[in-house]
Amino acid sequence: MILGSNSIGETHYDILSVKEDASYEEMRTSYRSALLNSHPDKLHADHEAGDRFLRVQKAWEILSDSKSRAVYDSELRASRQDVVASEDIGLEDMMIEDAGELMELFYQCRCGDYFSVDSMELGKMGYTLLRDESEISLRTPDALPPSVVLPCGSCSLLVRLIINPDTKVSTVGCL
Repeated sequence: MILGSNSIGETHYDILSVKEDASYEEMRTSYRSALLNSHPDKLHADHEAGDRFLRVQKAWEILSDSKSRAVYDSELRASRQDVVASEDIGLEDMMIEDAGELMELFYQCRCGDYFSVDSMELGKMGYTLLRDESEISLRTPDALPPSVVLPCGSCSLLVRLIINPDTKVSTVGCL
């Protein structure tokens, strides 16, 4: 589980099910779909559906306007950097389990459990886990913060995974 986007609650990007670098057209398509799927009339006035419908409308209101989106993105980046992590780690500190299409990254917590994230979760946030024969690297677009906060699976500790595009880790000896 990635805390980066969840540390401040569900983001407007999460609500619309788009990446943070999504184009206007991608957001508009997702907005229309989310609006139809959460409309209270369609779901027989379910209270949660009504709340979801309003959240979808608010997300679109902010993200559809380039100026309000820029302000929102700036606030989102700032809020992510304010999270207090027990330590900062890099890709080279993590154990990697390579299961073909999906790669999972682990870092052991002092409680004995693990901080973990997989390539699919990273992809949903806009980060790319690259595999080049026997090396793995992590890339982030300029629009995204250069770190992701990961929670422990058992305790309340957090670590910040610092994303350095120049770091490459050998897959030799992966789990």
